[in-house]
Amino acid sequence: MRFKINIKATNLELTPSLRSYIKEKIGGLEKLISRVGKDFDSSSKSKPALEGWVEIEKTTHHHYKGDVFRAECQIKLPGKSVRAESLKDDLLAAITELKDKLQRELKQYKKKQIIRTRKSFRKLKEMTKISSPASPKKK
Repeated sequence: MRFKINIKATNLELTPSLRSYIKEKIGGLEKLISRVGKDFDSSSKSKPALEGWVEIEKTTHHHYKGDVFRAECQIKLPGKSVRAESLKDDLLAAITELKDKLQRELKQYKKKQIIRTRKSFRKLKEMTKISSPASPKKK
């Protein structure tokens, strides 16, 4: 499965080390969405199966205390768009908290997908169940 991460930086410089840190943290979530990615049509070679958008920014230039850095990520999944945002005074801490929030959201989404699948199989089983008079008799 292919998972593409688009990164945008606002009011700060996106260094290669920062880019690799984001790809390491957010790219680690690919394990959680691997089952979800199978639902997508991955036959297209030019378009990735899943895409995530990450934006990091320095909120203001004039104050040095409080929550100065913001990290935001959005991943589009079938039927839902998972989004998380984090404000911290340290950019790396904001990215780490963002990953944790996304991880919780993805686990919840995956659990709902499993429940939905089981529910449909239960309904199908009930519909195909043979009634007792129609079933063959044991001798």
